[in-house]
Amino acid sequence: MATIAPISATEYLSSDQYEPDAEYVDGQIEQRSLGEFDHAVWQKVLLRWFLTHETEWNVRVLAELRVQVSPTRYRIPDVVVFDRSHPIEQILTRPPIAGFEVLSPEDRISRVLIKLADYARMGVPTIRVIEPATGEIFAYERGALTPIASTHEKLSDSLCFLDWTQIRELLDF
Repeated sequence: MATIAPISATEYLSSDQYEPDAEYVDGQIEQRSLGEFDHAVWQKVLLRWFLTHETEWNVRVLAELRVQVSPTRYRIPDVVVFDRSHPIEQILTRPPIAGFEVLSPEDRISRVLIKLADYARMGVPTIRVIEPATGEIFAYERGALTPIASTHEKLSDSLCFLDWTQIRELLDF
């Protein structure tokens, strides 16, 4: 089995050879699964939900923004919500308010759980995973995925809330 030589974080951040944008984990490049239509629609709906409330909740929301979760790890959540009052960073180094991962058919749960644990160690208070094939939504807490039973959630340490009924109504498929 061939071993891939590690690269530096500086090399990762300055290179344009990782398309689509890959994640950086302890000197190694990890390719991200490409989204399909339902994946992209869920991303769009989450963005739309938070964009509608950006000013009211004093947040910013972006898709696929790099987040430095530790000195040797850079992750790219599908959607990230962060505090508008913080200075703008090209790569987030402060814990965002929330991170959302929309699963792709190629995603392996073992790899997703490692990524979610990185967000949790960074201090991200709200981590949600969406399975677009079924519409199920999961909370990541204490190392486990738990189905969201409530249709309405308030996000920790913010004015943000999620109304999953209204969010699902925005889906156009």
